[in-house]
Amino acid sequence: MKMSVILRHKLPTQWLLKQICYSTSAKSSNDAASAKTIPKNLLEDKQTANLQKENGAIFDKRPFKLHLDKEKTYSWCLCGKSKSQPLCDGTHKNEFLKIKLRPIRFKVEKTGDYWLCNCKHTTHRPFCDGTHKQQHIQDAVK
Repeated sequence: MKMSVILRHKLPTQWLLKQICYSTSAKSSNDAASAKTIPKNLLEDKQTANLQKENGAIFDKRPFKLHLDKEKTYSWCLCGKSKSQPLCDGTHKNEFLKIKLRPIRFKVEKTGDYWLCNCKHTTHRPFCDGTHKQQHIQDAVK
C-alpha cells in the first residue's frame, strides 16, 4: 500500500490529471464496460464529410465532455480552428484561411454526456477513442 502511494507522488502531474479526467464513477462492471464503448454517429452513413482523410489542427490533447440531446444535430469541428470547440462555428468558411476541411455532422442515440475529440485525430469522428494519448499528440500541444 505504501509503495503505491510513493509511486503516485513521483508520477508526473500530467498523468495524474489524465487519471482524474478519465476515471468513471461506475458502480458495477456492466456500467464500466458501457462507459468504455465509443458511441456511434447516427448520421455517419448519410454524409460525405466522414470520408475526409485529413485531420485538422490539434486543438487540445484532452477530449471535451459535452451534454448532447438525441433530438439535435450537431456539427463537430474537424479543422481545429473553431472558437467554440469542439463544435463548429463556421471558421472554415473564411476564404482567406483556405481551410478545405468541413465539419462532421452527427447525432447521438440517447441524451447524455459524451466525450468529443479535441485532438482531431480520432478514427471514430467526432467521439474520442483515446488517440490523444499517443506521444506525437501529447508533444504537439504544451
